[in-house]
Amino acid sequence: MQAVHDLVDALHHARPEDLPAVASRVAVALGALDVELYLVDYGQLELLPLPRGRSAPGEPVRIDGTLAGRAYTGGEPVRAPDGAGPAADERIWVPVVSGADRLGVLAAHLGPDTDVDVQELRVIAAAFAGIVATRRTYGDALERTRRRLPMQLAAEIIWNQLPPLTFATTSAAVAAILEPCYDVGGDAFDYAINDEVLHVAVFDAVGHGIAASALTSLAISAYRNARRCGLDLADTYRSVDKWVHAQYPADYVTAVLGELDITTGDYRRISAGHPEELLLRDGRLVRTLAGPTALPLGLGYLGDPAPVVAEERLEPGDALLLYTDGVVEARTAAGEQFGVERLVESVTKALADQLHPAETMRRLVRTLLDRQDGQLQDDATALVLTWTPAARPA
Repeated sequence: MQAVHDLVDALHHARPEDLPAVASRVAVALGALDVELYLVDYGQLELLPLPRGRSAPGEPVRIDGTLAGRAYTGGEPVRAPDGAGPAADERIWVPVVSGADRLGVLAAHLGPDTDVDVQELRVIAAAFAGIVATRRTYGDALERTRRRLPMQLAAEIIWNQLPPLTFATTSAAVAAILEPCYDVGGDAFDYAINDEVLHVAVFDAVGHGIAASALTSLAISAYRNARRCGLDLADTYRSVDKWVHAQYPADYVTAVLGELDITTGDYRRISAGHPEELLLRDGRLVRTLAGPTALPLGLGYLGDPAPVVAEERLEPGDALLLYTDGVVEARTAAGEQFGVERLVESVTKALADQLHPAETMRRLVRTLLDRQDGQLQDDATALVLTWTPAARPA
């Protein structure tokens, strides 16, 4: 209980840079040798320890091929000896998750005579997740820790607009990726849950750099404004289209705007000049949803003022894959495109292995970057929406 009290105090008063000291107090209360907090980097390659005071940060831990990485990707605590001999110390890695958003791991270093319940550590990790989620906007210490490279201004603008990469309810889950994470410009995504409707959107602005990120930022803000004003899908399209054209008359944004009723599986969508969503079922591609159903945002004045709202009925367990053209058009040095077939193969394999959607998308981006030797020619964004109702709807 003393550890919990320390964390409650930290939730109200701690600065971001105070978290390592809070972890040390928690270690004392638990009887542990040490407790350390690691945050995942933007590229989801490494787990980076929060530096203690003004000391140099500790060594990062790779996600792939490590016990800490297994806790992060699998979502379950991992414990292992941390020494040699019969009286060896023990280290327990516990995932730090805010809702469904994976933030990092907590490392508890225990002595041979320390007995700590893993479930208690999960409570402590959850409390740390709440602190990280609320404190990271009050200072820069957590952001600096997460960055392995300097972030370009265009990317800074976009990341400040985005919701967490992962969200889940008992009936549906959303997971997204955005690359190159330190230099993205015109791509973005958004989602929101209102009553029984899950709203999702993916945007791809024409151009690159700060101009593209500013255009995308306007599109996201206009989309949220229309949604929060209670506009239906067609009027939301018209509102965003109007604002993009008014502020950037020479540019446009392609997008998918979708709404999923999480009780019935009814999916309504507008594809505004964007690549069509892919419907996945039982580990295979069922079909590509028809599109586009409207002109890109900013060009709506050139066509019919009433955008077509297409409808699709999902089955329990179905997944919808939304993406920008930078994913499928990514080319190797030899000129071979990543393509829709390889995209579907990567996602369906991960889903068949019953990986969490967040891990599915992390592995997708790793596959994409590995084929491109770490260099993308264009922004690449993908979002997977899975529908898993507890009971089959009538």
